Amino acid sequence: MRLGLLILTATLAASSTAMGSADVQDQGKPPVFKAVTDRVTVAATVRDQHGRPVTTLKAEDFKLLDGGQPRPILEFQRDKAPMSLAILADYSGSMDVAAKRAEAREVVRQLVGWLMPGEDRVGLYAFDLELREVQPLRPAPADVLQRMDKLEPWGKTRLLDAIAETGRKLAESGAGRRAVVVLTDGDDNASLMSAPEVSGLASSIDVPIYIVLVVSPLDRVGKSTTSLIDPHLAEQRDGALGNLARWTGGDILVPVSEAETLVATKQIVDELRQQYLLAFEPSAQPGWHALELKTKPNLIVRARTGYLVSGAASTLWNHDTNR
Repeated sequence: MRLGLLILTATLAASSTAMGSADVQDQGKPPVFKAVTDRVTVAATVRDQHGRPVTTLKAEDFKLLDGGQPRPILEFQRDKAPMSLAILADYSGSMDVAAKRAEAREVVRQLVGWLMPGEDRVGLYAFDLELREVQPLRPAPADVLQRMDKLEPWGKTRLLDAIAETGRKLAESGAGRRAVVVLTDGDDNASLMSAPEVSGLASSIDVPIYIVLVVSPLDRVGKSTTSLIDPHLAEQRDGALGNLARWTGGDILVPVSEAETLVATKQIVDELRQQYLLAFEPSAQPGWHALELKTKPNLIVRARTGYLVSGAASTLWNHDTNR
C-alpha cells in the first residue's frame, strides 16, 4: 500500500549560487517545490545501541514533533514490502583511475544480490556533466551490470545536480520504499546546486540518499575506515556530502575492504526493508518546520529532518539542522 497522498511537482531552477559553505544561511534563494498535500510522509529506520535493527515498534511507540509541537500520526506501516533502488553511478573522468570503476561495479553486484528477484525493482543512472537514464526501474536483478560495463568515464562531475534529478525521477515513479544509492569518489566540480539544496529536494519528497564513496586500492591502508590514507575521503564522509545523506534519512558509507563492502550493501537493503512509514498532516503556518521523530529510550531513529511551508502554495523545503 502506498503511504501518503503527497503530490509534488519539482521545479529545478538553475541556481547561480556558488558551491561553498554547507550552512543553509549562506545559500541564497532555494529552488521552489510547489505541492498540493494533506499528508507529509516520513520514512524512518530504528536501531538499538548495538546497531541492530528494531522492527517491532507500533505507532504508539513513536512521538512526532513538528517545530517542537506533537503531531498525530495519521498513517503507519511497518510491514516488509518491495523496494525500489535507483543506482546513480559516477562516470566522470576521475572514476577512470586507480580501479575505481571495478570497485563501483562490485558494489552494484552486491547490492543487486541482496534484492528480492522479481519483487524489488532496480534502475541505473549514470552521470558526468549530464545525467543519463541507463535503465529504468525494472524487477531485480534486471541487467544493470551488463549496462554498467558499457559505460565510459568522461568529463567533469555534476554530482549534486545528478543526485537531485535522480531523486526527483524516483519520486515520480510512485515507488513506496525507495532510495537513491550513489556510487562516487566524492569529487564535484560543476554542480549548480549546493548540498543543502539537494538535501531539501530529496527530503521534500521523502527520498533517502545513500552515498557509497568508492575507494580505490591505492587509497587503502589496513582494513578499516579509521586508516584511510586520503583525508579527502574522510572530509567528504564527515562534511557537506555526508550531511546531505544523513539529512534525508540515508547515510554515507566508506567501505575500504571487501568485507566492509559486503556489510555496507547489506545495511542499505536491510534498512529500506525494515523502514517504518508514517504520515501526518503538515502545519499551514508558513515557515521552517523542524521534524523530530522520537521513540523508546536507548533507540536510535534516522528520518528526514523537516519541511518548509511558504505562503499559500504550501512550498515544502528542508533546511539543514543539527541533529
